[in-house]
Amino acid sequence: MQKQTNQKAWFLVLPVFLLVAFSAIIPLMTVVNYSVQDSFGNNEFYWVGSEWFVEILNSERFHSALGRQLMFSGLVLAIEVPLGIFIALSMPKKGWAASACLVLMALPLLIPWNVVGTIWQIFAREDIGLLGHTLAALGIDYNYTQDALAAWVTVVVMDVWHWTSLVVLLCYAGLSSIPDAFYQAAKIDGASRWAVFRYIQLPKMKRVLLIAVLLRFMDSFMIYTEPFVVTGGGPGNATTFLSIDLVKMAIGQFDLGPAAAFSLVYFLIVLLVSWVFYTVVTAQDAEAGK
Repeated sequence: MQKQTNQKAWFLVLPVFLLVAFSAIIPLMTVVNYSVQDSFGNNEFYWVGSEWFVEILNSERFHSALGRQLMFSGLVLAIEVPLGIFIALSMPKKGWAASACLVLMALPLLIPWNVVGTIWQIFAREDIGLLGHTLAALGIDYNYTQDALAAWVTVVVMDVWHWTSLVVLLCYAGLSSIPDAFYQAAKIDGASRWAVFRYIQLPKMKRVLLIAVLLRFMDSFMIYTEPFVVTGGGPGNATTFLSIDLVKMAIGQFDLGPAAAFSLVYFLIVLLVSWVFYTVVTAQDAEAGK
């Protein structure tokens, strides 16, 4: 006699499916609909096919924003990952000092993005900001509203200040999972500090580092609030990243068709990078399991 399967559990899962449908799938399909049509008002739409995608992919504006975005993500990763590893290695492993360091590291992550932007907007101002006033007193010409280099430095340093803590906490968790026996064996063998890091600590942190790089790349690649509050994408288009350019196109110019195609291309880039990182992590797990 074949055993009957109880399907009542689906009633518990159904609300989740409905929530996902309303919060993700339906808005996504709306964007897809706009990306293949054009509208001249009065809720009248005209099929244009892949015209908007071709226009976006051939647009110098898109290529420039993408280049700035990749440069920004590369810069913050090149700074935050080594800095996070160094701080995690320097933190105490036990006692009240370890708890205090963990709390201090977590504090920047608790600050909302718009507040971070406002803090650095004021902090870097020459008239009332501590950083801007100090640099002006030292004779350094620093004006992030007029100088592109100063704007980039401000935005990059702001992101490093805000998000290095995430890398630190992940690396610290990886270091804490290393048994003391590894360190005792290294001490007996007379291994140097660099050898301990190279052959014990770094391999044990490899997985959390991949997760940290993935999370930081995704977040930095989609950054919007902080640079928008600080520089508004300026001076000129110096800090106009993909997200800011997308908002300008969709809301400022109200070009819904090109903006929808832009957002889908943007989404596919993030999805592709996430898939690559997932593939790398899965492959390493498979090799480790052999």
